[in-house]
Formats: sequence, C-alpha cells, structure tokens
Amino acid sequence: MRKSYRFLSGADNADFCQRVSDALADGYVLYGNPVMVMDKDIRVVLQAFILPEMIVTTTNFADQERSNDR
Repeated sequence: MRKSYRFLSGADNADFCQRVSDALADGYVLYGNPVMVMDKDIRVVLQAFILPEMIVTTTNFADQERSNDR
C-alpha cells in the first residue's frame, strides 16, 4: 500500500530534483509550497506530496458531513 502523504527533503541538487520527478511520476501531486532553508552553505529544499484522492474539496467535505449526520 502506498503512503497517502510524502515529504521529501534534501540538498537542492539533481538528486533531489530526480526524487521530486519520481514522486510525480508515481502519481503524487505537490501539496503546499516548497520550503528552502540554508544549512551552513547548503540550500536544503523541502516539499510535501499527496495522492490526488486525498484532496478533499469543500463540496466533498460538506457531502461527507451530511452523510455522517444521517
């Protein structure tokens, strides 16, 4: 079973870019904004991913709430 949420972090280099590309190719979508921080002289990037079926829209959430009330 695949995880519904992934969080990648690493130095901003070709390896990290490939890991992001692999996650996208595996069907994950970007979730939220990327974060970049400096650790000494290394730029570290962090990015969250979720599976598309984990996206809950306001309409879907309202429908779920109504069905739970029955």
